[in-house]
Amino acid sequence: MKKYRNDQSNKKEYNRRNFLRTASLGVGAGILGMQYSGISAQSVVTPPAIKGFEDTGSKTASSKIWSPVSERKIRVGLVGYGACRFAADFGFQNHPNVEVAAVSDLFPDRCAQLAEVTGCGKTYPSLEELVKDSSIEAVFVATDAPSHARHCMEVLNHGKHVACAVPAVFGYDQLDDAEKLFETVKKTGYKYMMFETSMFRENNYAMRQIYQAGGFGKLVYAEGEYWGGSATGKGTPSYKNWRVGMPPMWYPTHNDAYYVGVTGGTFLEVSCLGMPNDVVRYQPGDNVYNNPFATEIALHRTSEGGMARMGRCRGSFGYGYGAETGRVRGTRGSYYEKYEGEEKSLPDLERPPLPPGVPAGGHGGSHGQLCEEFVKAILLDRKPLVDIAMALNMTVGGVVAHQSAMKDGEWLKIPQFKYWEK
Repeated sequence: MKKYRNDQSNKKEYNRRNFLRTASLGVGAGILGMQYSGISAQSVVTPPAIKGFEDTGSKTASSKIWSPVSERKIRVGLVGYGACRFAADFGFQNHPNVEVAAVSDLFPDRCAQLAEVTGCGKTYPSLEELVKDSSIEAVFVATDAPSHARHCMEVLNHGKHVACAVPAVFGYDQLDDAEKLFETVKKTGYKYMMFETSMFRENNYAMRQIYQAGGFGKLVYAEGEYWGGSATGKGTPSYKNWRVGMPPMWYPTHNDAYYVGVTGGTFLEVSCLGMPNDVVRYQPGDNVYNNPFATEIALHRTSEGGMARMGRCRGSFGYGYGAETGRVRGTRGSYYEKYEGEEKSLPDLERPPLPPGVPAGGHGGSHGQLCEEFVKAILLDRKPLVDIAMALNMTVGGVVAHQSAMKDGEWLKIPQFKYWEK
């Protein structure tokens, strides 16, 4: 197996080549999209900025050198090329251990563009058709949130590993689907991984390493926040308008990762309060969810006996800083921008290296890391970082939190999921 030498001169050359290749790939993808649309670069309309999507991570090269764990290529199908362009945004088409075998989107023009930007020659009109392709080994599901659970079960039941955009399930009606999805993963034995971007933000990754090394002790308190509103109140476009008036805590994983993702623990119960605003889509009767709240703040009791405050904001409360971030305080130390505590010998806090050509990408440089983690989990036949239990524990607490907010903060129990031992 080929290894990259860990000497200083090779490291500098690798980082130089990786930067140039990543830059050229990014430019190339943009040009391909323009060519397909038949428009020039000067006439391209930039999509509205979405807080948290900033491509900040790709600006910092890792000092570590990536080493392959296998020479095998996994044949992956990519599904979903909507407002966020997620199917092509996590670097599968750039990964040396991946061949993009087929792509799909319900809209033919989007499907064709996804095929072009990923260099894939095979397309399918739907996920339901793509999963019938026996040559495909794994599928990345980047479809609308209300379809995530159903689509992932479809993939698993067709004998394929699955990675999914957040959240794992969506809303009251899918709390039963959480149990069904969990049992489907367990029954089929295929890998499931939710692509929660906060897991590979620099601060969350550092907190997780410190927690596992005992640097925090037991967490007394954690905070997570996802301020995703905009000053104008204009929302992100969505398939069948599923985002319009969505209860904030139905999309909770970016903030919940600052406890569940750091510790591997769970939320046991929750009391949540909501606040309305004057954006029309958050008026009861003006959205399909009958949801009045643009902001929800939840207080959870954690499985360690501590507390976690999770905040989620949508609507027009978007002035000032945007955030997908958090902080923790434990019996031996705390983390707010940096570690302060009793532990004097901290573990390595730098994120893992990425393969040549795989950009770190958006959400604080998390996209490439999530792709690499999923690919390695398949190649090494191990549990992915955000497995089915963690994915559901990050998701269902938010669904129950909104129920609490609709009951003026009543304390409610949260379903629990625990990964099984092989």
